[in-house]
Amino acid sequence: MGISERIKLNQRDMIVGVDASNLRGGGGTTHLVEVLRASQPHEHGFDQVIVWGGESTLKQMEDRPWLCKMHDPLLDRTLPLRLYWQRIMLDRLVRQERCDVLFVPGGSYSGSSRPFVTMCQNMLPFDWSETRRYGISWYTLKFLLVRWSQLTTFRQADGLIFLTKYAQTAISPFLNGTTGRIALIPHGVDERFRKKPKLQRPISSYSAESPFRLLYVSPVAPYKHQWHVMEAVHKLRQMGLPLVLELVGPSYHSVKRFVKALAKWDPNGEWIQYRGEIPFIHLHEIYQEAELFVYASSCENMPNILLEAMAAGLPIASSNRGPMPEMLDKAAVYFNPEHPVEIANAIKTLVDDPHLREEKSWASYEAAKAYTWRRCAQETFDFLAQVAQRASA
Repeated sequence: MGISERIKLNQRDMIVGVDASNLRGGGGTTHLVEVLRASQPHEHGFDQVIVWGGESTLKQMEDRPWLCKMHDPLLDRTLPLRLYWQRIMLDRLVRQERCDVLFVPGGSYSGSSRPFVTMCQNMLPFDWSETRRYGISWYTLKFLLVRWSQLTTFRQADGLIFLTKYAQTAISPFLNGTTGRIALIPHGVDERFRKKPKLQRPISSYSAESPFRLLYVSPVAPYKHQWHVMEAVHKLRQMGLPLVLELVGPSYHSVKRFVKALAKWDPNGEWIQYRGEIPFIHLHEIYQEAELFVYASSCENMPNILLEAMAAGLPIASSNRGPMPEMLDKAAVYFNPEHPVEIANAIKTLVDDPHLREEKSWASYEAAKAYTWRRCAQETFDFLAQVAQRASA
């Protein structure tokens, strides 16, 4: 780049392009929507943010003077067509709009635009012990393809964002000396979920008519272990504890195993309440009804669900795997998510001791204060600016 071109670049605000072609829902879409809602791009030298995505994804983004939402009908179609769009059409659009940096939050990119920044948001493709739970299936093949695609993208990226130290430590050995910048930028949590911990009552004040409510929010999947939680709570009820278990989340996988466990541990539907998927806009109300949160996942990057439970001021019995100890530190009682006895012991430890529940709930509530979408947005756009400026130099 010549001197005159550098002067021209410095005289105008920058433009960031965002490839949302593979964001169809879930945590990835929530992340981008919330980051854009909380952003002030001008503070970081950006005059415009251009997002390419499907109609349903773009509709979730609030209008802003600096936000340009670009829709292409191909991005409402199947994955092969969306990959074709990304590989063939995106680079031309990035050049046409004179973007200074491309942000690819979905984690996979096969184009030639530079510089670009991507994110690591899914650990499942990188944990073979967890992938094997899906057996010989299309899902296993999909995870292997995603692993190859994302590792290739990570190695070529000018900037790579991790959500947790756990993920960075797990993925870094596969990056083979990449020269791109790396940043650790955690997600935030919607302010609707924040609620100070409630007064903790002794278990003797609960009864069959007014039971102690356990809550587990998560999609049904092999690594979520809802069936182990059911068995654990069944053991505690046999001890006479007045507990009910509320399960919230869609049934994506392992539906037969889930239904079989329901029939085995609560054949009459007396104490397990499966509510299926609840709209995100109403999810905070579910947390407020609970007495204790259980999180039994064995494979995560940075679960928004856990952040929501922390912000809701609930005492938490948590899996000891993945980033959960990093996020919660001393604010939870931990267990091995594959051992129902350990799950039962962790829940009982909290149920039996209201003082411990109070201590843990306040600790998790205070820890959640560090996770805001404003902070996430600021650090994300600051990192995008650093990468763009480094490339221009």
